[in-house]
Amino acid sequence: MHTTDWLQFALFLGLLTLITKPMGLYLMQVLDANGRTWIDPILKPFEKLTYKLIGIDPQREQGWKQYTAAILAFSFIGVTFTYAILRLQDVLPWNPQGLPALSHSLAFNTAISFATNTNWQSYGGEATMSYFSQFVGLTFHNFVSAAAGISIAAALVRGIARSSVKTVGNFWVDLVRTTYYLLLPLCAVFAIFLVSQGMIQNFEAYTKVSTVEGAEQVIAQGPMASQVAIKMLGTNGGGFVNANAAHPSENPTPLVNFIQMLSIFAIGSGLTYYLGRMVKNQAHGWAVWAAMMVLFVGGVLVCAHAEAAGNPIHQQLGIAAADGNMEGKEVRFGIFNSALFATVTTAASCGAVNAMHDSFTAIGGLVPLFMIELGEVVIGGVGAGLYGMLVFVILAVFIAGLMVGRTPEYLGKKIQAKEVKLAMLSLLVLTLSILGFTAWAAVSDWGLAGLNNAGPHGFSEILYAFSSATGNNGSAFAGLTANPANGDPHYNITLGLAMLIGRFLMIVPIMALAESLAAKQATPPSAGTFPVNGVTFTVLLIGTVVLVGALNFLPALALGPIVEHFLMTQGRLF
Repeated sequence: MHTTDWLQFALFLGLLTLITKPMGLYLMQVLDANGRTWIDPILKPFEKLTYKLIGIDPQREQGWKQYTAAILAFSFIGVTFTYAILRLQDVLPWNPQGLPALSHSLAFNTAISFATNTNWQSYGGEATMSYFSQFVGLTFHNFVSAAAGISIAAALVRGIARSSVKTVGNFWVDLVRTTYYLLLPLCAVFAIFLVSQGMIQNFEAYTKVSTVEGAEQVIAQGPMASQVAIKMLGTNGGGFVNANAAHPSENPTPLVNFIQMLSIFAIGSGLTYYLGRMVKNQAHGWAVWAAMMVLFVGGVLVCAHAEAAGNPIHQQLGIAAADGNMEGKEVRFGIFNSALFATVTTAASCGAVNAMHDSFTAIGGLVPLFMIELGEVVIGGVGAGLYGMLVFVILAVFIAGLMVGRTPEYLGKKIQAKEVKLAMLSLLVLTLSILGFTAWAAVSDWGLAGLNNAGPHGFSEILYAFSSATGNNGSAFAGLTANPANGDPHYNITLGLAMLIGRFLMIVPIMALAESLAAKQATPPSAGTFPVNGVTFTVLLIGTVVLVGALNFLPALALGPIVEHFLMTQGRLF
């Protein structure tokens, strides 16, 4: 890493630290049903009208079953709505390119992908989606799927903070307030900034130009800045164009590249401060944030070092080691910015990319893959990262209780068998989906037919795909062809099912955990209570996250990037 790389990394971490508290305080106002924000005079009438139109009493709270049922019903309707748009795209308006409707399997995959905040793209955006499909079918989900994730996190935090109650909030109120008061205002400001930096925002037909060689080139147009804003802030990641943030239209300047990375982490980082304020233990919120940051910094340094070291086979061919591994990198950003972006986007369940992860070195590609397989709890998706990390907090507290020989307690509440089982169930759901689908694809003709590489790298492509889908990330080892020209639907369908499992089968035990904790009577800490702040707790939490991730996925990783690394040092590529 060069001096400028260290300075940029320090600036990134410093700015993230500075915005964490104000974002957390604003989240307190937004997620409090009776909270007041500075934009109430403008948005309060729309909020009240929305409740009236959908027949919701904002003062009536829900238990975990009602809250979860509302999430599932809303998401099912959203999937159906988007599927219909994609299947009817050819007859709907704002389609100046005359793009055809999507196939059944691709529409199924895409509708689920955006409803689950995954934004896996088995298609090239500018060559497949009309403007109507982009900003009505897809951008709609970018807002509400992000709002749903934040709502689930708020419900779990309320369950931790409350005592002897059976309710965890009202999903419809959380959804409406998060969308109106948080995501829409932030995205409006962010989109204006992006336009000021040269990002496209229009409804014009694509532009055809002649290159210096005399060939014809088509330049995509469309409502790009508005979608990129929520793609980043909502940790969605779906690109308006196929090259995503590596495309100069989606990522026009180094400043935009830096702010996009910061925006991916902004809300998730603020939620840790919201946690501390809600449970009246701000040191605990900062301890959770510190654990996330240690894991993140470690991932960035390993990935950047691996990419800067480059491929020894290239070096044997006379390519200087100082050049590093520039394959798959956008030359405007270089190695460090690519490694930083890759770690940010996979730590945060975003899925946007400014470099092709399939072209990273074996260890460089291992980092984003392992970040996903940790459960994307290193900041994580908006909301999803916090409730995923709180599952690990429960397990860490349980382990601490076993070590001192007493019933574990978390912020004055006893952690018993029910809570540990629910926490473990949410983790096992993810592991079973990732490894199960990967094993199926790795021994099937349809799974092998989609690979761009053989050997361990090909296995990594499959493992990354199902890790990304189940983790609701959306990035890929792009050598994998999930939507082949022959129309084979296997990848589209299995990846779609993995997204559903990763989003909805995980939140059921988490919502049950929220109500179980809310119903408990909090007791004052005693001399034997394990403190959930400070260095000791942070180290234990980090160890729990890494240990669970390693136990679940190390054998699979050994068959993919790890063995590929050792073979690469011996002169073999795949």
